[in-house]
Amino acid sequence: MLRGVLDRWKAAVDAHRPERAAALFTEDAVFQGLRPYSVGRPGIAAYYDSQPAGLTAEYRILETRRPADGLVLGYAGVDFSFTDRPAVRVHLGVLVKRLGEDWYIGHYQVSRTG
Repeated sequence: MLRGVLDRWKAAVDAHRPERAAALFTEDAVFQGLRPYSVGRPGIAAYYDSQPAGLTAEYRILETRRPADGLVLGYAGVDFSFTDRPAVRVHLGVLVKRLGEDWYIGHYQVSRTG
């Protein structure tokens, strides 16, 4: 489940499709990128829309847990690459929840490494 959601997230980030990225989150998702946090899809779409063209993400799942039915906690390493500057390496924590037949990100938190 986690890899499927993160693969769709990566595809949306790589294609600079902010609305598609935001649609992968719950309506009330708490989102903490490298700037002040937001709650809900409009803030998430605005965050990804503000990212530069050519930004890509490569992730590695480091840990997963299932705290309850329909929830998956994931911890990943992510390298965000740019066309005009060095990559940014971060850790990403996500809580993915099942809603109906699909899975959505309900909580997203990034922290810089080193």
